[in-house]
Parts: sequence; structure tokens; C-alpha cells
Amino acid sequence: MASRGTTETTKLRQNLEEQLDRLMQQLQDLEECREELDTDEYEETKKETLEQLSEFNDSLQKIMSGNMTLVDELSGMQLAIQAAISQAFKTPEVIRMFAKKQPGQLRTRLGEMDRDLMVGKLGRDLYTQQKGEILTALRKLGEKLTPEEEAFLAENDREIRFWPWQAWRWEAQRSENMEHTRQNFLHDYVALLSPDVILEQ
Repeated sequence: MASRGTTETTKLRQNLEEQLDRLMQQLQDLEECREELDTDEYEETKKETLEQLSEFNDSLQKIMSGNMTLVDELSGMQLAIQAAISQAFKTPEVIRMFAKKQPGQLRTRLGEMDRDLMVGKLGRDLYTQQKGEILTALRKLGEKLTPEEEAFLAENDREIRFWPWQAWRWEAQRSENMEHTRQNFLHDYVALLSPDVILEQ
């Protein structure tokens, strides 16, 4: 019975990851084609995709409700989705890797960005934004950052610290159980800022 439950959980996670991949690809395709679209078309298409993400998040919440095994399995995916909806994380590729808990791929992407910045393929502003997202995701995944990376986050403190709190505010407005949501996101928020701090539930 336990084996069957594990198999079903694995299949469910794979199906959810495929849905998330599809939505993240929509966002990525939209950004890549942005210059080919007029402003209204771009905004409308992005709005529709974010609405689909919101619906996906609602479904995910129902699936996780009352099942601690699924909470452990899918909590990272949910937090990534909420970051995407609140537009705290703006890079679909980063959101996808964060949701799948892929620190190695995040590191690889960070190295590619460093090279692109050096050869002029990536602007400084976009580099700063995406690097902040990647380092925040790595920290949230429990990865140890270098002193230089910690310094980068400190220099961009206001933007980096804002996203999980904004995600909680968005979710709290939608949740029927606001106090439960507040506790969950407050725990994540404090853990993000101070990994050694553990809040009592």
C-alpha cells in the first residue's frame, strides 16, 4: 500500500510539473516575442497566463490540503507559483528551476549570466534582477552562498526581501484560512532572511 501511495504521489508531482512547465514556457515565449506584439496584446496575453497560474495555484492548494506528504513535496512549487503571480520573480526559467528544486541548474544559469554580462550580451539591470532571483531561490533551497553572493543580496536588500512578503499578502487576500496562510508564509519569510531562525508554528 505504501509503495502504491508513493507511486501515485510521484505521478501527481510529474503531472503538476508538466502543467507548470507549460505555463512557464508560455511566459517565456511571451517575453521573447514582446517586441513583436503591441502593448495591449502583450498585456492581455500576460494577464491571461497569470490568471491560469492563479487557477493552477488554487488547484494545488486543494490537492495539498490535509495531506502533509504532499505539502512537503509541493510546497516549493506553490511558493514559486505565488512568486510568479505576484511578479516578484520575473524570470520563467528561474521560477521553473526553483519549483523543481534544481540548485545545480540555477548555479549553471548563474555562470552563464556572468559570462553574458562580461561579453555584453546581458545588460546590467537585467543581470542584477535575475541574479537576485537566482540567489534568493538558492538560499530558499538551503544552498550555501559565497561571501560575495551574500554581499550582492545585501546590496539589493530591499528588493530581495520584498518578494516573499508580497507573496504572502497576495495569498492572504485569496485564502479562506488567512491565519494559516500567514503563519506559513511568515515562517518562509523569516527562514529566507535568517536560515538559522525557526519559528514555532
